Amino acid sequence: MKMSEVLNRKNQILLSELTKTDFKLRYQGSILGYLWAVIRPLLMFGILYIVFAKFLRFGTDIPHYPVYLLVGIVLWNFFVECTNQGIQSLIIRSDLMRKIAFPKWIIVLSATTTALINLGINLIIVVIFALISGASFNLSWLLVPFFIFELYLLSFGLALFLGSINVKYRDIQSIWEVLIQALFYTVPIIYPLGMVTALSGFAAKVLMLNPIAQVVQDIRFCLITTDTMTGWVLIENIFLKFIPLLVVVGILILGIKVFNKKSKYFAEEI
Repeated sequence: MKMSEVLNRKNQILLSELTKTDFKLRYQGSILGYLWAVIRPLLMFGILYIVFAKFLRFGTDIPHYPVYLLVGIVLWNFFVECTNQGIQSLIIRSDLMRKIAFPKWIIVLSATTTALINLGINLIIVVIFALISGASFNLSWLLVPFFIFELYLLSFGLALFLGSINVKYRDIQSIWEVLIQALFYTVPIIYPLGMVTALSGFAAKVLMLNPIAQVVQDIRFCLITTDTMTGWVLIENIFLKFIPLLVVVGILILGIKVFNKKSKYFAEEI
């Protein structure tokens, strides 16, 4: 069965149960339990806000900068959680793959869906903070789910691609953790894009070809303030504007193809 096929009833039940189990196990044994889904990004936000907003004075010219920063942190945490959990999900569920015959991509889908649930919880907090800070609801808020879906497809494609390789070469997980630390500084999470533009307009345009940066800036534009600089405005060439979307589609297709090819040998390699 290919990923393009619609989930039948049996697979829907399996996906639902795996997602529930993943979500419960993630917070099992902790005192605060599910509250960590909210507390973790808020703690990270507090640290970065004190360091970069209060001491280094980042974002002084951006309306609602605390919420602006929180949006970036929440979206970045989602991307990291989605890819990390997706990559190692096949190894974690190796016993299940040996016992039951089912489409193996459901394991990756359940792991990334759990990350999506956490994102939904965090976005509720973001919206509350946005309204408290003075941001007003407008029709552009309705575009946010589409950008989140774009980020999810990118994360899912990477999880499929790297996860299928990680089954045989376990170093992939460690390598990805290092790469993702470097990638963090190529996305305007803690620093405004305007700081990059002031140094080099060309560098800012290249940075906005990254689909993660594009999604973060677009959601900030829709949800927080229209003063947010986006790739749609920064990049003049009409074809280059769509590079981030093409990257997402390309990675998703690559992930599906590699996963379908390697999934036949998972039972032997695990």
